[in-house]
Amino acid sequence: MKEIKCGSRKQGTVSPCAACKLLRRRCAEDCLFAPYFPATEPHKFASVHKVFGASNINKMLQELPEHQRGDFVSSMVYEANARVRDPVYGCVGAISSLQHQVEVLQTQLAIAQAEVVRMRMRVRHFACATADSPSQPAKSFFSMDMADPLDQYSSFWA
Repeated sequence: MKEIKCGSRKQGTVSPCAACKLLRRRCAEDCLFAPYFPATEPHKFASVHKVFGASNINKMLQELPEHQRGDFVSSMVYEANARVRDPVYGCVGAISSLQHQVEVLQTQLAIAQAEVVRMRMRVRHFACATADSPSQPAKSFFSMDMADPLDQYSSFWA
């Protein structure tokens, strides 16, 4: 029996790659899909086939140099999975969601940094006040006859 490069081998038997198995065709020795869609990962080709079609993937793979095909297939699998999850936006929806999360986290970081600065100023103010006159706390330039909306018991996180 002639061994074929395509698919996995088990003691002389040949299993077709995931693409040939799904398309129900014989997996040829020079199968274009075999290196990128092994029989052990049928879900990869199934999602790509569902979104883009086998013919389109075949054409695109043939147009690419071999060293770029692996990255292309990884990208197509990612895009296909994103399209299955979100048929309207696909990857763009995922990117938009991640950008929104980054903005929220940047805002939270800025608030936390402001809180740290405010706490350091309170500690310095308290240290200066106790060093100057331990019996009477000193007034800060910034708190001149104004009510402090952020008194010592409040916090941005409460």
